[in-house]
Amino acid sequence: MNAERLLAHYDEIADAPDAINRLRRFILDLAVRGKLVAQNAGDEPASELLKRIAEKARLDRKERTKREPKNLNSDAEPIPVPKGWALAPLADLVTILNGRAYKQDELLSAGTPVLRVGNLFTSDKWYYSTLQLGEDKYCENGDLIFAWSASFGPFIWDGEKVIYHYHIWKLPLHSESELDKLYLYNFLLQKTREIKEAGHGISMIHMTKEKMEKLLVPLPPLAEQRRIVAKVDELMGLCDRLEAARAGREAVRDRLAASSLARLNAPDPETFQADAHFALAALPTFTTRSDQIKQLRQTILNLAVRGKLVPQDPDDEPASELLNKLLTRKSKGQRGRDWTAGMSDACGQMFKAPVGWAWTRIADTCERVTVGYVGPMKDQYVDIGIPFLRSQNVRANRFREEGLIYISPHFHKKIIKSALVPGDVVVVRSGNVGTACVIPETIPEANCSDLVVVQRPQCVLPTFLCFYLNSLAALHVEAGSVGVALTHFNTKSVATMPLPLPPLAEQHRIVAKVDSLVALCDRLEANLTATAATRRRLLDALLAEALAPTDDRKLEAAE
Repeated sequence: MNAERLLAHYDEIADAPDAINRLRRFILDLAVRGKLVAQNAGDEPASELLKRIAEKARLDRKERTKREPKNLNSDAEPIPVPKGWALAPLADLVTILNGRAYKQDELLSAGTPVLRVGNLFTSDKWYYSTLQLGEDKYCENGDLIFAWSASFGPFIWDGEKVIYHYHIWKLPLHSESELDKLYLYNFLLQKTREIKEAGHGISMIHMTKEKMEKLLVPLPPLAEQRRIVAKVDELMGLCDRLEAARAGREAVRDRLAASSLARLNAPDPETFQADAHFALAALPTFTTRSDQIKQLRQTILNLAVRGKLVPQDPDDEPASELLNKLLTRKSKGQRGRDWTAGMSDACGQMFKAPVGWAWTRIADTCERVTVGYVGPMKDQYVDIGIPFLRSQNVRANRFREEGLIYISPHFHKKIIKSALVPGDVVVVRSGNVGTACVIPETIPEANCSDLVVVQRPQCVLPTFLCFYLNSLAALHVEAGSVGVALTHFNTKSVATMPLPLPPLAEQHRIVAKVDSLVALCDRLEANLTATAATRRRLLDALLAEALAPTDDRKLEAAE
């Protein structure tokens, strides 16, 4: 492998999706195909090793030749191997020993530790046993073992002497002098990854002892096994260093991005403008993942609905005037229930409103707050008719057409109370509670179920209301600080929710500014996708070249 060339170009592809894991897989794949180190014509052929291994394991030659070699994937062709290598069933190289199955009352708090699959990873919960067992039921430091159930894969045990559990096999070599244990470990690691990626399943039904025994191992000469192990160790160490360097870069970027976003979400009035200018200019540099873009979008909305995204204009008509005018109109012809009668506008204020803004309730900014149809729908759906929205059609600030169903015009008129027109705001009642979107112009007439409907917003732009519901309000709903149940919204929850209302002119400026910044986020996300694709292609090309042995690295044949 030309590691030097790989390092020279690594910065170009270091942040490619799954770059280092792919590099590790390539290393193991090439190792077991004889393409990681050069073959040496002077090495004793693996076929001779197999003869001695068979003799030491007291295997009858006829029985060995009668065994039909069978790969784990029964329809797979045997892999080609280099000259001097041999293919052998795993059972010809190791003994596959079963662990012991325990009853719950046999697992104690003292005695010999019992190694279970969970203890191979992060579990610190150990059980113990006082049973005296044969030596084949114990595992000692350095033993090759294999977890064959949920945590499918090989391990080299590096702890104290333990009893190994039923879901673990121990794989002692037939001949320590003819095989390199770490070569077998690397082969099993590569093979199990291959099986997982191919989707063949890793449950105990799919990986049986019989299949494990028939697994074909491409076996190099012993000297080459050792060269392969040394090269794999060297290259995995390189991967470790590359991974650490990448993690360091990610950590720095994450801290810078988090710090910038935190200063915006908890602003210092004296430095806010400078902080905002810096963050919006620098965040594209810090942002390398889609989750960071999601945070940026959320920060933009949070700033917008708190009056921090655009400046206030003292000439704007105050929001209080808008509310008074609407109140006068509604008092002459109130539709539906008056949800806010007797309630204080000041109740539930989440922050001090800017000059010209007013704290109010959602019901006081619209013609009506109602609920979608609640009742049986089994026989009401038709192929062509009036669009009928459900919660799956509502995404944050976006109407989702996928999954849209229809009802007949007759049924639509029957449930006209929940009719929708463009500009209405619909809010999810259960599941992702509080998620809201505006009914678009492309849906001139519709109806809905299981949604709260803010009909004909008057004092508030529908888009601004959605910005609020999907940002600051959502945070408070999640925290339970606005008197709304987390698992279920009702009409009153939405109607009486406190709302920070800017002047109408400022709402228009806010919506325009958010649209421009969200478009920036869209372009940034598209660039990330394109960059990731480019890095992936570069990685493919670089690995194809860098992981191939070069002529100048071949060993001279032994005399």
